[in-house]
Amino acid sequence: MSKPRKKRKKLLFVLEIIVLLLFIGGLFVYGQISAKLDKIDIQETDLSDQDIVTNDQAPQMTGYTTYALFGLDHRNKNEKLNTENSDTIIIASINNDTKSIKLVSIYRDTLLNVKDDTYSKANAAYALGGPAQAVSMLNTNLDLNITDYVAIDFDALVTVVDCLGGLDIPLSYAEMVHMNNYCVETSEETGKSYTPIELPDPKPDDIEATLGTYHLNGVQATSYCRIRYTASLDMGRTERQRRVIQMIVDKAKKAGLSTIFDIMDQVFPMIKTTVSKTEILKLLPTMIGYNIENTTGFPEDYNFATVKGSVIVPTTLESNVLKLHQFLYGATNYTPTQEVMNKSEQIISIAGGGDVQTDTQDGTETSENNSYVYNADDSEDMDYSAENNVDNTDYSTENNVDDTDYSVENNTDDTDYSGDDYNSGSDDSEYDSDYTADYDDNFSDDE
Repeated sequence: MSKPRKKRKKLLFVLEIIVLLLFIGGLFVYGQISAKLDKIDIQETDLSDQDIVTNDQAPQMTGYTTYALFGLDHRNKNEKLNTENSDTIIIASINNDTKSIKLVSIYRDTLLNVKDDTYSKANAAYALGGPAQAVSMLNTNLDLNITDYVAIDFDALVTVVDCLGGLDIPLSYAEMVHMNNYCVETSEETGKSYTPIELPDPKPDDIEATLGTYHLNGVQATSYCRIRYTASLDMGRTERQRRVIQMIVDKAKKAGLSTIFDIMDQVFPMIKTTVSKTEILKLLPTMIGYNIENTTGFPEDYNFATVKGSVIVPTTLESNVLKLHQFLYGATNYTPTQEVMNKSEQIISIAGGGDVQTDTQDGTETSENNSYVYNADDSEDMDYSAENNVDNTDYSTENNVDDTDYSVENNTDDTDYSGDDYNSGSDDSEYDSDYTADYDDNFSDDE
């Protein structure tokens, strides 16, 4: 009878040792992660509540956590374009119960109220007033209550993809050409190398059709995310970005601890965020259970317009915001606030007035009649600011005393607040001459 007891005692002792080792190992991993989180540039004092503007009647979406994700167009090698526009703007909504995530890309050229009744491209808000202004722009135009953000630039995305061993991405001929061109600047900016994708010969008749799946490194995947000169324009670009995010999430879930630690060591110093270390540590144990359920772009219904520069016009802002809330929160009883309705009317007025036709979300421009051209001579009462603009050239509340114009008018001081510059790579691509000319007039990258 005594022998079984001894065996049980030995077994219990072994189990206790295993549990203790696991506990110690868990503490070690927790300690490692905690130490690595110290490398993140946590801006706990940057976005205080008083810095963030929201609409007074905007709904409080309980049961959800919503973040703003910004991809910054930061280019040390090209000072003219080193303006830190947020050329990638993504709203991430997390259902706290189901752990499902929904992503919405805000098209960078969307005409919105970016600051103090200044109507311009959405991506200019970050350059105008940093993350606080960019978050406020999202809140006040879209009836949201975002208080936290995460911001990264080219380097971070390149590094993450390389740490994960690259991504397998389907490419069309059009995407290959533009990706190779963008790789020139991306490589120069990040100091990372790449091998250009060899173009098929002969050139296919359908340059937009997927030709196959290619293994891309960090420079290539980041350049792929920058493409907006295929037929789908910026809508295709944001879809590529969300696709890459999904691939990164899926691959990171399967990666070993050493890979995750490597990403933390290299990438965390490149991140700026207001999400506290405590909040991040709380999220980590359940992170494996999170999944990206669905993604889309905003606005869903839109039109192209020329308002001293090419812009995307929501048709209308009011109706698009309603659809946005339904997508993010399933909010069938939501009604846009008066602030959103006022901005909606102002945007239509700026874009030329009248009923705006609806385009499909693939971004393909089908008719020249889709453009609404602003003409100051059409009305003597055209005032797009809080004050009366005596010279009718400034759409902000101030009169640009420093001669820098951040409004819808083209930046005549040669400062580009709009982001991507396609002419970053080779100027003699065979694709340039026979394809991009179709979109140069109505969707110029220099605006």
